[in-house]
Amino acid sequence: MSCILISGGFGYIGSHTATLLSEKNQKYVIVDNFSNCKREIVDKIRTITKNKVCFYDCDIRDNKNLIKIINENKVTSVIHFAALKSVSESIVNPLEYYEVNVNGTISLLKAMQLTGVKKFLFSSSAAVYGEPDFCPIDESHILKPLNPYAQTKIIIENILKDIYKAEKNWSVACLRYFNPIGAHKSGLIGDDPLSGKNANLMPEIIKVVRGIKDYLEVFGDDYPTPDGTGIRDYIHIMDLAEAHYKALNFIDKKNGINFFNIGTGKGVSVLELKKAFENVSGLNVPIKISKRREGDCAACFANPKKANDILKWSAKYDLNQMCESSWKFVNRNSK
Repeated sequence: MSCILISGGFGYIGSHTATLLSEKNQKYVIVDNFSNCKREIVDKIRTITKNKVCFYDCDIRDNKNLIKIINENKVTSVIHFAALKSVSESIVNPLEYYEVNVNGTISLLKAMQLTGVKKFLFSSSAAVYGEPDFCPIDESHILKPLNPYAQTKIIIENILKDIYKAEKNWSVACLRYFNPIGAHKSGLIGDDPLSGKNANLMPEIIKVVRGIKDYLEVFGDDYPTPDGTGIRDYIHIMDLAEAHYKALNFIDKKNGINFFNIGTGKGVSVLELKKAFENVSGLNVPIKISKRREGDCAACFANPKKANDILKWSAKYDLNQMCESSWKFVNRNSK
């Protein structure tokens, strides 16, 4: 039976993908150093899947340990989530981002090369497009990163292109995610980063409704958008997990390197998302307008046609369902 190694499998996207793979009877092993997730996530995945969770507490830069893990578990493909992911943090501390994201990926790829594993699914980002020239964005859009985080994703994509040029028996898919939000239907797992590690919009809204913060900080209300706030393509986390399952099936059958936008194709502003959450929860989310953040763009949403056509994947959940699942996660995990 094939075994999938999931790096960063206890993070937000990794944990939801792991639950879906379990549902599809796929065998996997998780490698994570718990740098941005709580250890209780292991028990939560075990509760959801009703299965033992095979994992190693390991940094992806530990090449020797990775080789041992791949061999011990007879790994046949890799989904690579493990990375630092805060745009603002990457601007302040670029060296750490290059060290973890780029060197970490090289370590993982070397381990794969030495063990003969050639199927690789990479967690990239719509951040590679920077301030878009047009929306919806397709995969041919020029890449022009606005921050070191996005730059690390482009460097890794280029490394993967070069590996495929050198060794044609690799099968690689790079999924350029837009903005995942929402939570698992159980309400047990959701976007729950360690304090201060990133500032995604939904976790910030959740901090306000939990009373951890007094207001939601909105960075910029002077963008050239209908309400002045930034527009993004929000995608339900389980739709994103499904995209990984479909992409795994794709790389299993076909050598090459492919890039896919994973989004709904619809743009939603910060204030629209806030209002949708208020409608679902019945709560008021107070806001404070701050100046724009460095490295943010006005609008960014996907043209997901390539993923629709080639991976046979499309987003199924709407904005209300994203907010409902997030609200369920808040209620189930409030202390």
